[in-house]
Amino acid sequence: MARLLSVNVGLPRDIAWKGRTVHTGIWKNPVPSRCRVGRVNLDGDGQGDLAGHGGEHRAVFVYQIESYRYWQEQLKRTDFVHGQFGENFTVEGLPDDAVCIGDRYQIGSAVFEVTQPRVTCYRVGIRMNEPRMPALLTSSGRPGFYCRVLCEGEVGAGDGIAKVGEVKERMTVAEINALLYSANHPRAQLERALRIEALSPGWRWSFKELLQSQNSGAGSGNAGLAPAAAAHPVAPGFRPLAVTATDHESADVLSLTMQSADCQPLQISLPGQYVVMRLRPTADGPPCFRSYSLSGLPSTERYRISVKIEPNGVAGTYLREHVQVGDTLDVSSPRGSFILQSGERPVVLLSAGIGSTPVLAMLHALSAAGSTRQILWLHAARDGQHHPLAAEVRRLMLALAHGRTFVCYSRPGSRDKMGEDFNSGGHLSRSVLDEACVPQEADVYLCGPTRFMTDMREVLATFGVAPERFHVEIFNGSESMTPGVAGATTRTPHPPKKDASIGPLVSFARSGVAAHWDGSAYQSILELAEACDVPVRWSCRTGVCHNCESGLVSGAVVYGPEPLDRPADGNLLICCSQPMRDVVIDL
Repeated sequence: MARLLSVNVGLPRDIAWKGRTVHTGIWKNPVPSRCRVGRVNLDGDGQGDLAGHGGEHRAVFVYQIESYRYWQEQLKRTDFVHGQFGENFTVEGLPDDAVCIGDRYQIGSAVFEVTQPRVTCYRVGIRMNEPRMPALLTSSGRPGFYCRVLCEGEVGAGDGIAKVGEVKERMTVAEINALLYSANHPRAQLERALRIEALSPGWRWSFKELLQSQNSGAGSGNAGLAPAAAAHPVAPGFRPLAVTATDHESADVLSLTMQSADCQPLQISLPGQYVVMRLRPTADGPPCFRSYSLSGLPSTERYRISVKIEPNGVAGTYLREHVQVGDTLDVSSPRGSFILQSGERPVVLLSAGIGSTPVLAMLHALSAAGSTRQILWLHAARDGQHHPLAAEVRRLMLALAHGRTFVCYSRPGSRDKMGEDFNSGGHLSRSVLDEACVPQEADVYLCGPTRFMTDMREVLATFGVAPERFHVEIFNGSESMTPGVAGATTRTPHPPKKDASIGPLVSFARSGVAAHWDGSAYQSILELAEACDVPVRWSCRTGVCHNCESGLVSGAVVYGPEPLDRPADGNLLICCSQPMRDVVIDL
């Protein structure tokens, strides 16, 4: 019979790591007496990052003493103690290649159900003093597993472990682990996994995404792991486009229309996407990269961008003062995951200032399709002189059977007419949303300055719009994900303190920052991005979880360590990649 060797608990603590403070519950210590098991925790136990750990389906983590012996040999270590891998239960028996998802076990007076393999993150690497550990655990087929508590009770070291139930569809922890993280995702295996009712919701979602990607022929990459920001990869590179029109849309907004210079059709965009442009403001200087939303109707013939000219903005000033009709500009294929979703729910296009550009492309698409959905255009501007493309919006709304417009001017001019040019003075607020009759069940597409975005998210939350129906576009980067890092502050992206001045140039397109690669200072592009305070997403830092998957706008990278499953063509994993030559990354 399998046996419980040790019960281990620990409350989260703050530890120093790479100049940061990490709040983590990875340190577990054996309990000297019997321990009460509750629905979501053991007495005295806790998790530092509840988004990635803990909860009903991850209440108890189990690891095997046989795997301890394996890692002692592999790592040449003799210093392991019970709880070394962050587990609650150190057990003898119950190997990952024999235990199945849905198996039920009684230990002491409590009953447990196996729900998923462990999802490893960088914190187990900290605990083990081995940064590669997240990848090693996953690739070895020895991840350990989580259980949920079916019957609360007490457990203690020395208790026998009795199997009391199993499900009809038999898939082991090791099989489920490999099905998600390896490069092989057989359809029949995915369908089998989805028939296991005990499988946790997160893993079920991943397998559904993998199955859907196979059904749609979406191509390469791991759809079960890729974040939304990496969901629509395109081929790297730029193509020359000729400027066919320039239009001053307001006091500080310029539109450029561009067409193919070689008469070949353009890749059609999804409504809401953007392009990256490679500009050369000075003939002998380095290029600069800027991301601009496409503001016109999606087309294979032309792209239109609408650019706000900032007072000291290098790119905008260059486009306004030096680019003319007939000039050629280098432009990437459309990219981005801020896109109009299909369906019948009402749509709210909510923007401020130049944030109107991606939602204007959505309005174009809805208008061209003669959509019968309820559509509300809700926009904030300073005044009429700083309200670009207002007439175009009014014209597009006329084609919609259920379209409404509501505009706020914070400082209306003497010529601005209430009820004609704008509907309300001041800023967008909860009272304005009430006045505009925003449908609570709507899909909301939100874009604008950072402060506006923060305020609107809070307002929409109090208004009752569900978080999963917020769709957000951030112009100057992405939302960061640094699990467990305590007190992280947001800083404006900047070049690193020490730029190597030689080596491949790494350009972070959305953040407007570039730096030379120094292989002696950084092990990965992620570490360079962090040195520049570029917003990044990560969890494992070893090529397992794909949270860091990002768009590769141009260039090529090499991997070290090699990821367990490659990202989609046109994307890269910044946590384990290094540039082979100059690269531009969609961050």
